[in-house]
Amino acid sequence: MRQFDQPGACVVCLDPSLTVQQANQEFFRQFDDDSSMSVFGRAFCDLAHPSAQQALHHQLSRLADGTRDRFAGQVVVVGAQGTAFTSALTAVAVREGTSHVASLLVVLRPVAGGQELDMVTSRKKILSEIEARILEGIAAGQSTIPLASRLYLSRQGVEYHVTRLLRKLRVPNRAALVSRAYSVGVLNVGSWPPKVVDDFVK
Repeated sequence: MRQFDQPGACVVCLDPSLTVQQANQEFFRQFDDDSSMSVFGRAFCDLAHPSAQQALHHQLSRLADGTRDRFAGQVVVVGAQGTAFTSALTAVAVREGTSHVASLLVVLRPVAGGQELDMVTSRKKILSEIEARILEGIAAGQSTIPLASRLYLSRQGVEYHVTRLLRKLRVPNRAALVSRAYSVGVLNVGSWPPKVVDDFVK
């Protein structure tokens, strides 16, 4: 268990409902902003970037229900100052007796050479419903005319919204729009057809 003693490692204990029960000082330093939204008693997955929450919840739920004993991977988390960064995550199921999972022990370690990520981290509603549907269509490879038909818009209407999306995400073309939307976390990673994270839709 020497990995748990590394400098900068955040160690947290979750109950089977994936709620934060105990944590070390480093965890509170990274994630508790001294506001009314204390991390103690919060759902652990809420600390992940919205684009990563669903996948993280799935993996940790498998530990909590006893399906697996250990999970390791990388996750994008959002710290107390609203900055996103990548952490190496190791989670193990702590059992009572032979079967019942009593808690989960989670360790977050900074990724070597990791930097703050340029991701949309605040829960701002940056896209309208129609912009979200158009972005999903573009990410799925649809061109203007099929998009217009599916969304009951004119071709010019679709082009207008595409231009707005290009400006909002500060990119020159549709390919860059999709790439940027994934890189900043507006599009859900690991879902097909592409889906905009609900947190960012007005």
